[in-house]
Amino acid sequence: MIERQLQPLLHELAGVVLAPTSALGDATGQIRPTGVQGVFHADARVLSRAELRVDERELEGLTRGDDGPHGARFVGLARWLGDPTPDPTVRVERLRRATRNGLTEELRIVSTATVGVRATVTVDLGCDLAPIEAVKSGGTTTALEAKTGQPGLLTWSAAGITVTVSAPGAEVLASAERATAPRLAWPVDLPPGGETVLNWKLTVEDPRAVVVGPAGDPEWSRPEVTADDRRLVRLLNRSLDDLRGLRLAETGAPTDVFLAAGVPWFLTLFGRDSLWAARMMLPLGTDLAAGTLRVLARRQGTRVDPATGEAPGKILHELRRHEFTVPGNGLRLPPAYYGTVDATMLWVNLLHDAWRWGLPAEQIEPLLPHLEAALGWLGEHADPDGDGLVEYVDTTGHGLSNQGWKDSGDAVRFHDGTLATAPIVLAEVQGYAHEAAMNGAALLDAFGRPGADRWREHAAGLVRRFRDSFWVDGRYGPQPALALDRDKRPVDSLTSNIGHLLGTGLLDRDEEAQVARLLTTDTLAGGFGLRTMATDDAGFSPLSYHCGSIWTHDTAIVLGGLARAGHRTAALGLAEGLLSAAEAFDYRLPELYGGDDRSLLHRPVPYPAACRPQAWAAAGAVLLLQAATGLYPDVPGGTVRLAPLAGPELGGLHVDGLRVGNASVTVTVDHTGEATVTGLPTPLTPTVPTQRRPTTPTHPH
Repeated sequence: MIERQLQPLLHELAGVVLAPTSALGDATGQIRPTGVQGVFHADARVLSRAELRVDERELEGLTRGDDGPHGARFVGLARWLGDPTPDPTVRVERLRRATRNGLTEELRIVSTATVGVRATVTVDLGCDLAPIEAVKSGGTTTALEAKTGQPGLLTWSAAGITVTVSAPGAEVLASAERATAPRLAWPVDLPPGGETVLNWKLTVEDPRAVVVGPAGDPEWSRPEVTADDRRLVRLLNRSLDDLRGLRLAETGAPTDVFLAAGVPWFLTLFGRDSLWAARMMLPLGTDLAAGTLRVLARRQGTRVDPATGEAPGKILHELRRHEFTVPGNGLRLPPAYYGTVDATMLWVNLLHDAWRWGLPAEQIEPLLPHLEAALGWLGEHADPDGDGLVEYVDTTGHGLSNQGWKDSGDAVRFHDGTLATAPIVLAEVQGYAHEAAMNGAALLDAFGRPGADRWREHAAGLVRRFRDSFWVDGRYGPQPALALDRDKRPVDSLTSNIGHLLGTGLLDRDEEAQVARLLTTDTLAGGFGLRTMATDDAGFSPLSYHCGSIWTHDTAIVLGGLARAGHRTAALGLAEGLLSAAEAFDYRLPELYGGDDRSLLHRPVPYPAACRPQAWAAAGAVLLLQAATGLYPDVPGGTVRLAPLAGPELGGLHVDGLRVGNASVTVTVDHTGEATVTGLPTPLTPTVPTQRRPTTPTHPH
């Protein structure tokens, strides 16, 4: 039997992160030379082993917990030491902290014994400098030889990266068989009731890295939230800590901050992920959006290059230091890869939404040429066959075969399970395109630039074409198809993609109401959030990456669209799913988790290779908070709409520190759903819309 090369599992590992550094180890604190355990800097594993022992024995793990936003504390027992009583009298606390350029560990040995304690504490290390794609593919790596010099110092070097470990007071053993498995050793001699602290530090010099950790505090506010549902507060606080650790900047431009996609696979710039995360974070300020827009604008496409997917006006998909190659599946992505169908439109929509939230004109105006270029891509390059719809196809044979957010090779499937053949026309992408055309037109008008009428006409044509091409008769009434295939046949599976159409303007009111009903069927909403595919589609599997699992950001985006459109019951159902999942995952919601029915285990099933933390999953907590407060500002228009999801079902809440324009805003929603807002910049006027009941649509298609 042929041995499979499998992607390592992540779900039981404990991580710390301060981008571009992250570390993953087991629940006891050990970093073992297996799977994806290790310390990573940008896209290289800079330490593959850090195993702590006392007297050549491993500790018995007792517990672990967070220690600040970038640290973790592990508590273990050395029960063979100290008093011979049932109660343990010697414990070891291991405090691990990520830094911008490495890692620190503090080892605190504490004795409550009535006798003295003598022991030897050791840490065995290893370094392979493996690229992240080699680790992700489950391939084997080779440990490098360490060099010694000064007392308490170890170094490894390869591929332009230098890794240094310093350990004051430790004996360094790195000769002969220990050259690739060096050891730090400290003798410990404690008096009765004594304690001691040992330290070691990892630092990385990586001048070729394409990303760096920015200095200073986060670019967003940290609101103070009081809520009847305490889960919302805990989720928000944990998510903001994680987002703090995911801040990155491009090498050479340290002031333009964006969010890395996720730990450990995607700790770099990803157009789609970084844009969505910044869009979700707008209630806390526009600075992150501005940085994200600028860094992507600098790398906006200028030429047609099939090898990279670049085209004039197109926004980047991902950035690496070298070609990203996954052995065994033919995937080879260039360092700057443009194979995304939606990032360009999401860039336009982020610019527009940041403007509505109060991004100053002096920051928007330099981006207007990039806006025009992005719209130019939409009009000239996004529709290769000229049918008026946005589509994609990988022409290289080694890029991403699917280029929407569901980018796995089997993501686009018919109801009977058959894979769709490219070129693919995704439903939600047409929504993004309509929204971008309308938003672009609004910005062009507002800043006195020509061409707005062209984009309003483009948007109107998309509405007609979508209505004619996408609506099919489904099991629960009319539904938008997931996509159109090469032959323009509707891909008739029922998926979460249709939820992204809400609020894009592509659907009329009755169509939105029908989509809201589809999203509340048990087949889609019967798990802890929104399934990516309905359970009665043949391709469904609860642990399929894109065909049945639940993605945190996907659920949050659809929840936000439902809430904003007034579909309160549907939005509340998804909110409860996310909050219940958050409770089960210790309030660090992963990238995705299983789409099993809620009654199976009464808790979500982990997806074993999910990133955690992950930017748009963590930012989903802010989108949930926005939906709860119902705060929808239009600073250029001089209004703020209040339509809170909080109230009788979700409970009341009070939020200090939301940002509208340059003002700190407070929103209070009582148990009846009555909302008040204070602190708005002059001359904004709050409005409370009349709650409308969605009508029953008559399908016109």
